[in-house]
Amino acid sequence: MQTRLIAPGFPVSALGLGCMGMSEFYGASDEATSIATLRRAADLGVTVFDTADMYGCGANEDLVGRALKGRPVAIATKFGNMRGPNGEFLGVNGRPDYVRKACEASLRRLGRDVIDLYYQHRVDPAVPIEETVGAMADLVREGKVRHLGLSEAAAPTIRRAAAIHPIAALQTEYSLWTRDVEADILPTCRALGIRFVAYSPLGRGFLTGQFRRAADIPADDWRRNHPRFSAENFDANLRLTDRLTDLARTKGATPAQVALAWVLAQGDDIIPIPGTRHIPRLEENLRALDITLTEEERRRLDAAFLPGTTAGDRYHPQGMQSINR
Repeated sequence: MQTRLIAPGFPVSALGLGCMGMSEFYGASDEATSIATLRRAADLGVTVFDTADMYGCGANEDLVGRALKGRPVAIATKFGNMRGPNGEFLGVNGRPDYVRKACEASLRRLGRDVIDLYYQHRVDPAVPIEETVGAMADLVREGKVRHLGLSEAAAPTIRRAAAIHPIAALQTEYSLWTRDVEADILPTCRALGIRFVAYSPLGRGFLTGQFRRAADIPADDWRRNHPRFSAENFDANLRLTDRLTDLARTKGATPAQVALAWVLAQGDDIIPIPGTRHIPRLEENLRALDITLTEEERRRLDAAFLPGTTAGDRYHPQGMQSINR
């Protein structure tokens, strides 16, 4: 397994595993299948697993903790997005007292004494980032957290946070069809020595080529209401994906493998965390590590997926308000 640093002196597998879909959002899931996939990933050398306290209202942390108990892997989890008793979203909370409360709850669900990488899932505009990161830093000093991270934070926020305590990683959406971080967020991370964890590196599955029409999305799948999967944007995004599929065919690879190879090629400081619930898809994704794109192939992909080319926003309006803060 190839490795990359997710924090200074902390190497992990070059590809991680996003675990969200095992508990929520992408239609029905089967716990036994998810546990088998988590353990197969660890057996194949994946050492960084990404979860959050909001995924399944805590169920995902419990699942990941049980499946990987006793295995020498790194667990990354997040706090800040609050859910109600019926799963409803209650907003973002970055208050210092909540940071500690959320961490203690995550440790219990994960069944661990320490969280390897603890992210603020979304920035709370009502709380100065200095106060939130200060509380997170206290958890490091107490030995409950090893490294700190932010998710979907704007460049000025990243700089302010890093002035309080070292930020190991920023987790933000990045893929061929979501490249806005290249303007200022990724350069800011590099200037500060912060690693970049790319979530949804396969465009929430669209870049795999598995969807040929909007009706292919299950009725209970959150993507049914995603702007980029909507009827008015689907065909335009499908035409983009077909360019990826054509290039993948010439390389004897799958679209997913080429899409992941592209993200990996953007820098050794980037760790993609594609999500899946199924072992065959996991194994397919990991084979992306064996693919090398030529300069000409990278230029073709860059030109086909220019920033702003993808049709539709990457979240619904309310979700867009919570990112890049």
